[in-house]
Amino acid sequence: MTKGVGGSTAEIELERTRPVRERIEPISRDERLERIERAQARMAEVGVAAMWLDGSTNLEYFTGVRHGQTERMIGAILPAKGEPVYVAPAFEVEKLRTMLTIGETVHGWEEDESPYALFVTALREMQIARGTLAIDEQARFFVVDGIRAAAEAAGADYRLTPSGSVAAWCRARKTPHEIALIGHAMRATLGIQAAAARILREGITTTEVQDFLDRAHRKAGFDSGCRFAIALFGEASAYPHGVPHPQVLREGDMVLVDCGAPMHGYVSDITRSYVFGEPTARQREIWNLEHAAQAAAFAAIRPGVPCGAVDDAARAVIAGAGLGPGYAVPGLPHRTGHGVGMDGHEEPYFVKGNRLPMAVGMTGSIEPTICIYGEFGVRLEDHFHVTPEGAAWHTPPSPSIDDPFGNVPG
Repeated sequence: MTKGVGGSTAEIELERTRPVRERIEPISRDERLERIERAQARMAEVGVAAMWLDGSTNLEYFTGVRHGQTERMIGAILPAKGEPVYVAPAFEVEKLRTMLTIGETVHGWEEDESPYALFVTALREMQIARGTLAIDEQARFFVVDGIRAAAEAAGADYRLTPSGSVAAWCRARKTPHEIALIGHAMRATLGIQAAAARILREGITTTEVQDFLDRAHRKAGFDSGCRFAIALFGEASAYPHGVPHPQVLREGDMVLVDCGAPMHGYVSDITRSYVFGEPTARQREIWNLEHAAQAAAFAAIRPGVPCGAVDDAARAVIAGAGLGPGYAVPGLPHRTGHGVGMDGHEEPYFVKGNRLPMAVGMTGSIEPTICIYGEFGVRLEDHFHVTPEGAAWHTPPSPSIDDPFGNVPG
């Protein structure tokens, strides 16, 4: 039997799970003010007069307001100079005021009024009568189209552009505190992954494993249960995002578990693959190849190197073993990794052809899944952050197929 797999129960492991939330502080108001200052400097650099923050992660990142997106326009206008100004349905204004820690002006629109016309009015009151408006890249089309139409109707001279050059640019370059928050969440999830491996027994279902993962994250003090929890056994492990039906564990199955949850707003995301029982020569070969591809991708990371180089390095190892080429299966059918932060997937993306230079503070995953349909798949996913010298892991990679959790504290 693979070391660290089996031998316990969900009840025992949940009892062992300890809260870790209070071991690290959340993002403070002062840090959000620094983010706004940084964004405004960036806006001046790229020629943006104001930025619309929809009710998305971007709104929370800069202002601390966690509202979410609905069919009604709600969010904030961040000018290149000055405090953010909020736009919301009139019946939500008082609730929104209770959530504000930065800025105090809120414009409310009644149900039979146009929020987009109000948006243009708010801009003019801020002395922004023309220029480039960066629109939240997470905003829905109806918001963008409504702003465009209202600006045209008012005769306003605005140019709309996605906010990525400001919002994503800022969010991709994490501060030391953000890096610490991400690492804390990742290490907690890795411990839960090790616990999930210990509850495995022949006959357990993937839904039982997913239920354990959710309950363990809640008990550990994450903001919620798992945002996603993928548990796959045997041939189903070849499908990167799983299959729409549960499986039952059998001796010799490859097990793939991919899960994550938010801690103080920052998301964990760890994948481990291992065998329930003794690995076959084929399973060992592919697992070791995956491990080598992950290591090669990590070695490619340093400031100034294009993000696509991470994918190139991992894919070269896999193709060198005769798999692929490119995205062909058997092989690696998707990009090697993605950025992580308040969203599970965010800029930058480690995909072929991405010329964006890596910068200190960028954080992301390395997960070059090897898929062999009809047999099994292997994914090892850990996250790194870029340092002046190269890269550092948030979590240590899995040591071996025989002892996949040997470096995880008990």
